[in-house]
Amino acid sequence: MTMVGKLLSRTLNVFGERRRSFSSSSGLPPKASNLSSMKPFKGLRNSSLTFPPLLQLQISCYALLACLIFPCTLLIDASLRVPDQVCCVVDSAELCRHTHPNREFLQEANKASFRINEYLHYLNTNHDLYNAVKKAEQECHMLSEEAQRGVRNLRADFERGGIHLSPEKLHRVNSLNVEISQLSRQYNENIVMDPGNVDIYPSSRIPKSLHYLVKPIYRSGSSIVTGSNTVLKEKGYQITTDPQTVAAILQHSSDDEVRKMVYIQGNSVPHANVEVLRRLISARHEIAQMMGCKSYAEFAVKPNMATTPDVVRSFLLEMSKMVQAKSKEEFELLTKFKRETFGRSDGNLRAWDEAYYMTMMKSSTYKLDNSVVASYFSLSNCIEGLKVLVQSLFGATFHNIPLEPGESWDPQVLKLSLHHPEEGDLGYLYLDLYSRKGKYPGCAHFAIKGGRKISQTEYQLPVVALVCNFPRSRSPSAVRLNHWEVETLFHEFGHALHSLLSRTDYQHFSGTRVVLDFAEIPSNLFEYYAWDYRVLKRFARHYSTGEEIPRKLVESMKGAKDMFATTDLQRQIFYALVDQTLFGEQPLPYGDTSSVVAELKRQHTCWEHVEGTHWEARFSHLLNYGAGYYSYLYAKCFAATIWKKLCQEDPLSLTTGFALRTKFLQHGGARDPASLLNDLVGDGIYRHCNGGIIPDISSLSDEMKLVEEYQQQVHLL
Repeated sequence: MTMVGKLLSRTLNVFGERRRSFSSSSGLPPKASNLSSMKPFKGLRNSSLTFPPLLQLQISCYALLACLIFPCTLLIDASLRVPDQVCCVVDSAELCRHTHPNREFLQEANKASFRINEYLHYLNTNHDLYNAVKKAEQECHMLSEEAQRGVRNLRADFERGGIHLSPEKLHRVNSLNVEISQLSRQYNENIVMDPGNVDIYPSSRIPKSLHYLVKPIYRSGSSIVTGSNTVLKEKGYQITTDPQTVAAILQHSSDDEVRKMVYIQGNSVPHANVEVLRRLISARHEIAQMMGCKSYAEFAVKPNMATTPDVVRSFLLEMSKMVQAKSKEEFELLTKFKRETFGRSDGNLRAWDEAYYMTMMKSSTYKLDNSVVASYFSLSNCIEGLKVLVQSLFGATFHNIPLEPGESWDPQVLKLSLHHPEEGDLGYLYLDLYSRKGKYPGCAHFAIKGGRKISQTEYQLPVVALVCNFPRSRSPSAVRLNHWEVETLFHEFGHALHSLLSRTDYQHFSGTRVVLDFAEIPSNLFEYYAWDYRVLKRFARHYSTGEEIPRKLVESMKGAKDMFATTDLQRQIFYALVDQTLFGEQPLPYGDTSSVVAELKRQHTCWEHVEGTHWEARFSHLLNYGAGYYSYLYAKCFAATIWKKLCQEDPLSLTTGFALRTKFLQHGGARDPASLLNDLVGDGIYRHCNGGIIPDISSLSDEMKLVEEYQQQVHLL
């Protein structure tokens, strides 16, 4: 939600005008408590938002009057303290699009989202509003830090949309943004519509444990004659090479040739996306150049802590050097395991071997049985674990709230209030935890309503939804999670806490509404809680005996996790380098996108690139985080330092929680992120580099036992 939409809403309110487009009677805003009716979304199409020329005239008049009549402080306050109806439309539509089981709702939410974006386009290109904001920025020195930050962001939002350009260039920018939106939709649709498939014969090559992933097929060209002279068609299996199935086959199939076929096909489709990605890169690059930037990476990174692609690249190359030696050791260890354990004396590791032999080696070394681990992590226990966190850290409790008639979009959705004994309710959390057809396939946090200060005595509480896809069951005690699912649940809960504990004056800065390379820090930090025995023993109990999870089992789990952790980290560094390079200066080095992937893989990993594959054709992070994938690594480094310096000694203490809440989580994006990090753990969590911020990597290096290699690299710098 841009700042501009907020400006209009509040301006109309200041002048006492009747705002049909924001009244409940017109369908704005739909709330989570009203997702049983399509009226809110349908009403949007009949509101005053559908008359842009008239709206433009109204905006211009109000902006001009604002400049002439209102002092700076009132204008800025009006532009930032807005009723959040427009944001609720956008956020509710986004939640509905990803979770609602009724296709009609999805269609109406899509239409509402399109209409509100069309509306915001008119706001973002209005020069009268832009001039009013620039005037306000020049006179905002008497305001709070948050208000000053807000008006600066508002002006920057206008300019990143190209309002300062000539009419011809602005029209071109708008056309390119439409094209990028269409290309992004096409890229994602291609992934769904063309997952690829592989036919495997005979059927005996697929073990029974993987039959749930495949479907039987028969071929007539090869027949089998039985003793009674009956001719039978040969049975095989077809494997659909969607990402989830590919991951399972590569991890669990012992047949080298099956893994090879699945790997190559899964990394070669949809081939149409190679061209879609090329066009998207070109469109983003053209926009960046019109904005005065050398590359889209420069345009995208500028608002973040890193500020420039040079700073990002310096960080990524430092990380790459840090992991190089140990990654090579892990690669050689895995090669030796393949040769000695499976009698492959001449067998070099291939790309399709990685997941399988890593799984085998971890299992062989630590004797882990996933079903045994899962027996301690029933879903009901894990929800209890979330309650343990908020009680121990923040002195707060979660209370179940009965859902009102029509409030839920699915019968198994839960609603919780986060309650503090002295402060009252802090916010509301919807839990939509079970998989169902048509639902968003992963785990995610959705903000439904941002927190904001309404008056000196009144605060609008945040509302969020935590969406997962665990196996459906009538009882959460019957659902048992793999530990990686527990880690993912805690990761998303970190995002939810960032929103629930936020206490910003303006909703524009509420919770996760922060710069991109800051947003993932809370979620990465709370992953640590999913691995700490002192935390796990508080809620992880055997589903039938009630036995507390054994310390030895947790140590084995951590040992298996750490076994190839450096290789996993190296992969993420490689992904981030690909992202930066593809959206860097054009033309691309090394040739086309696939050549970039191949060369960077050769330079920065121990693994070969398989000719003819196009991994980048379904790496959707290139769309969602274009030139921003490095943010995950920034977060990993910052979280490692916060854990080591603040949380590790006593992770569940109120003292730790008080620091996390008051110095970090409650500020959202209202304060400078570097200042927040420094206040939280003191000097040394980052360093300045060419005008940007780079996280200190020594805590992560120490955690991963890379200290010696890291110190050697620092000495060479």
